[in-house]
Amino acid sequence: MDDDRVAIVTGGGSGIGAATAKLLASHGLTVAVVSRNTETLDEVASEIASDGGSAFAVVADLADPDAPNAVVRSVLERTQRLDVIVNNAAAFALAPFDEAEKGAFDHLVAVNVRAPFFLVQAALPALRLSPAAAVVNLSSAAAVMYRRGQAIYALTKAAIEHLTKQMAFELAPDGIRVNSIRPGPIDTPLHRAVENAEERLRQLGELTPLGRVGYPDEIARWIWHLVDAEEDWVTGSVISIDGGRVLGPPERL
Repeated sequence: MDDDRVAIVTGGGSGIGAATAKLLASHGLTVAVVSRNTETLDEVASEIASDGGSAFAVVADLADPDAPNAVVRSVLERTQRLDVIVNNAAAFALAPFDEAEKGAFDHLVAVNVRAPFFLVQAALPALRLSPAAAVVNLSSAAAVMYRRGQAIYALTKAAIEHLTKQMAFELAPDGIRVNSIRPGPIDTPLHRAVENAEERLRQLGELTPLGRVGYPDEIARWIWHLVDAEEDWVTGSVISIDGGRVLGPPERL
């Protein structure tokens, strides 16, 4: 049965965000696809439209403190309702702890923590009116692992997991469900924007007990499962979809 709700998907121009936007639209949701990149946004929205779905682009830089309010205002002006938020946009940087810079720290916290926090806060009046409001925050296996160079990124993802549970607890009386997905290594443009990308993805797959990296569609399916109106007794959960990555690398016998 088609779902007439309205969703915001941040970081929707590529990777997990694009796959999620397309899947939600295939179930009938109207999707506001949010990103800084106008070209990729238009491509995703056009593909959804060509498949019979409903989507529109919202250009926003979520590092801007005013962006969350602006995004919600733009969506409500167009749709007059808002039911689902997928906080997928993320900034990523690697630096050893002793070399980490304040600018990088502030940027990652702004995009990965502050933006999801205030996007949901701005949307609360609309979410409280929804018959099936749901929020999904994207975390990372890095939130519970310890690797050189990931101090800033990992702490932002650990923070989003705590924020997920806090929001779930506080917003439960309003019927707003909040959950998080913790992906492992996923074959996305981010991982392919490095030298020797195929070799790097192969190495990441070898570090995963199930022996391969994941794909955006595999994460999108779980996001849909968590926002599905029929799954109305799940909140405050953090679900690892990572091929066993957080368990550690496979043993070499």
